[in-house]
Amino acid sequence: MQHPTNELWQALEQQASEYASGFDLRQAFATQPDRFAALSLSAPHLRADLSKNLWDRSVLSGLLALAQSRGLDASRHALLAGEVVNPTENRPALHAWLRMYHAQATDHEWGQGLHDMLALAEALRADPEVDDLVHIGIGGSGLGPEMALQALQPFKTCRQRIHVVSNLDGHDLHQTLQGLQPARTRFVVASKSWSTTETLRNARSAWDWCVAGGLDAPGRHFIAVTSRPERAAAMGYAQLLHLPEGVGGRFSLWSAVGLPLAVAIGAGGFGQLLRGAAEMDEHFAQAPLHANLPVWLGLLDVWNSTFLNLGSRCVVPYHHGLRRLPAYLQQLEMESNGKRVDTQGQPLPWPTTTALWGEVGSNSQHAFFQWLHQGSQRVPTELLLVRRPAHDLDGHHDALLANGLAQAQALMLGAQAGADQLAGHQDFPGNRPSTVLLLEALSPASLGALLALYEHRVFVAGVVWGINSFDQWGVELGKTLARDLEPRLASGDTAGLDGSTAGLVGWVGWVREAVVSFSE
Repeated sequence: MQHPTNELWQALEQQASEYASGFDLRQAFATQPDRFAALSLSAPHLRADLSKNLWDRSVLSGLLALAQSRGLDASRHALLAGEVVNPTENRPALHAWLRMYHAQATDHEWGQGLHDMLALAEALRADPEVDDLVHIGIGGSGLGPEMALQALQPFKTCRQRIHVVSNLDGHDLHQTLQGLQPARTRFVVASKSWSTTETLRNARSAWDWCVAGGLDAPGRHFIAVTSRPERAAAMGYAQLLHLPEGVGGRFSLWSAVGLPLAVAIGAGGFGQLLRGAAEMDEHFAQAPLHANLPVWLGLLDVWNSTFLNLGSRCVVPYHHGLRRLPAYLQQLEMESNGKRVDTQGQPLPWPTTTALWGEVGSNSQHAFFQWLHQGSQRVPTELLLVRRPAHDLDGHHDALLANGLAQAQALMLGAQAGADQLAGHQDFPGNRPSTVLLLEALSPASLGALLALYEHRVFVAGVVWGINSFDQWGVELGKTLARDLEPRLASGDTAGLDGSTAGLVGWVGWVREAVVSFSE
């Protein structure tokens, strides 16, 4: 794909050269009385203030025109219609389709796994012999359930304790199993390909733990979520849930991978999650581009990264339940759009997605906000607020909301050191961009809408950049090399390795021998 030379792109490049250095948010608000209204937008379950970013309506209009010229309308239709939008793997992306399937009770084989999962969730909730459910997955198959379980903890209605294990580091599984009884534990193992190294290693160890605990038929305690059910069945798994090939791991919460969440909040609660996401799907599908929140946010990401060359974005949720949201979004955005080639495999001449990072507020105010306010780089910061809490502790929530709003205000306004302060040290430059997303409350429906909003935002940016947002080849190389290195750690063989890796293999072997010697 060639670098666009059309007038739309050139006009945005010209604006970016002016906005990167000469645009002042404080002056913009002083001269544009309607700026907040003009650059704020509502969507199902939330509102967004984008007025504190380094743009205005003229920039947004140019980006909207660019998106249309890049085929966003047709791409949006193809995604939501279940057409092939992942050309390197010749697959559709079915996460939004699953939500539509549930909302419309559509009869299709793609949705059978979801239907079966919801039925199994109710059976597990009612089973008096099950005390603990351990979900084993990695990437989206672990992050999605973990994040959603934390977010919706106030809606948990099951008796069972629910755990999520993802890390290949055995400490994760070992600590989770402490105090559990094999006979009263069920395991959910989620791997679409049934070849995910980390997941299958953890599952094997869990199986061995069940055998060591006296279970004669451990397979009855294991549930597989996969698109390769025959592989799981061959390993002795008694219960199999189907995961369609067109559902990638980072989009899999909406599928049978959501089983631990459905157990926690019930099939009805999980249905609300799906319906909230489907409401955002409908907004994305039907709202005109100039009033479409996922489109606005996706175009803002393109503007910040490609045109303003701002290399990262900070996400700060002011809600304890959303403390894993930044990690979830890291995978969603950086695995989807962390690409340097277009859909034809040709190098792209512009930056694509930024590095995404963040932490829960208000903790992060005592960590990296110093850098956000006074560091030498400007970082677009996204603050997510929830208007109504799920607790009744007096005073906490108003203070939390005030802190979130104040940080956005401070990033924009800055401050000059007073006469009795230290010049320079107590100066705040301001003019630093931020976005505020406001949820009415954190519920299954609003969480569904929020996550769907981010999914569609990523897709919009990918369309404008011209990349495939649904493959993830970059995940594989290191894991492939690890399969070669693992036996070398035991044998000490370093033949054919580069000097650094050979040296490190030697170090690991030396440390292992020292530990064994010490323990003896």
